[in-house]
Amino acid sequence: MLDFVVAGLSANSVPYFEGLELQRAVHRTVVSGQRPNTVLLLEHPAVYTAGKRTQPEDRPTDGTPVVDVDRGGRITWHGPGQLVGYPILRLPEPIDVVGYVRLLEGILIDALADFGIDGRRVAGRSGVWVGPTGAEDKIAAIGIRVSDGVTMHGFALNCNNSLEPYDRIVACGIADAGVTTMSHLLGRSVSTEESAEAVVAHFRNRMAVRV
Repeated sequence: MLDFVVAGLSANSVPYFEGLELQRAVHRTVVSGQRPNTVLLLEHPAVYTAGKRTQPEDRPTDGTPVVDVDRGGRITWHGPGQLVGYPILRLPEPIDVVGYVRLLEGILIDALADFGIDGRRVAGRSGVWVGPTGAEDKIAAIGIRVSDGVTMHGFALNCNNSLEPYDRIVACGIADAGVTTMSHLLGRSVSTEESAEAVVAHFRNRMAVRV
């Protein structure tokens, strides 16, 4: 069984620390077997978060606050117009973290295809990318943690958010690539609600195959 919780989109965005506490609470209940695998979908007000591999040179130089978190990866931004997903899933033994990241990438690639966007993987780099080889832009970032066999954190899909916040950081520690949004690629506004529908559908498809 797989449960989906839309915790807050658009005007009902969820402050980052509130979302983190919600993740932790759901994680505890999934670990204990009191709750099925659950995917939280939401938006955050603007915030920078730094994973465990973040380097000093990745951070803003203008004093902008950054929240240090216990996920993998480096620094990124969350904010209005970006769909954030926190899948809290019990992984099968033996734990395959790389395989789980590839699963998330595949779900997002499938969801983007519903909109006519050709998302793909780039060797050696996590997340989902668009554009010609050697000049790719990142459209979705992934950073996870596994504790007691259950996942936390997850993905961020750029729907119709501003790209200006990325100018202050080295996003995901990658200095030689850009970022983009679904709306920029399609020339129309794509809401987080639209994107969430596609993500939920492909999550169900992929997880059904895994079962």
